[in-house]
Amino acid sequence: MDMEPAVSLDRIGALELFASLPAEALEPVRAAMRTARVEKDAVIFRQGDPVSRAYALASGSVRIVQGGADGGQAIVRFIAPGEMFGTVPLFTDHRFPADAVAVEPSTVLTWSEPQLLDLMTRYPAIAINLIRALGERMAQLQERVRELTTWRAEQRIAQAVLRLAAQSGRDGSRGTTIEIPLRRKDLAEFAGTTLHTASRTVAAWEKAGLLESRGQRLTIHDLEAIRRLAEGDED
Repeated sequence: MDMEPAVSLDRIGALELFASLPAEALEPVRAAMRTARVEKDAVIFRQGDPVSRAYALASGSVRIVQGGADGGQAIVRFIAPGEMFGTVPLFTDHRFPADAVAVEPSTVLTWSEPQLLDLMTRYPAIAINLIRALGERMAQLQERVRELTTWRAEQRIAQAVLRLAAQSGRDGSRGTTIEIPLRRKDLAEFAGTTLHTASRTVAAWEKAGLLESRGQRLTIHDLEAIRRLAEGDED
């Protein structure tokens, strides 16, 4: 990772970990922060490695990939600007549970464990933000487990598209564009299905005019139709 110039206080205040902090608290946060630029496909950390720092994303996007004993892998989630990642193990076993890989050139912010704990002691709102974010992600994880066990592949793909649109969607004249670059392989792993099924499903939706794919950018023309597909309505 290459070092980068300091990030603005406004940008730091927009991070979920430091939301609602008073302006005077953001300077100590920045003073304790390390900023790095990572290139596309760079591994930020690896599953099983020891954890010593907390991470947040200032720009770009990151995929969190968990490998299994059988050699298979699954995308646990994508990280968009403003979100934290790799932080939970600081409070558990101090081992990363998954790989973090840059989807595109990205700016990563980190704090050492002692620095983060000191900031939490000085500004309890940080701990509250952390608890809130972890609660939301736990709820999402439970929902995904339910989907993987009870939903059809097409429903899971539709729900994956909706999640990514909610996380990083940008509304424009052509529809809602998912800002995270998305390979078919990524969509398949995120939805818990095969590459063939994901490719066939997206192609059918493109033909029906529900969305379009240009390179690794997905633009949704009819969010309501995708939502109905996620709910199992095939009409």
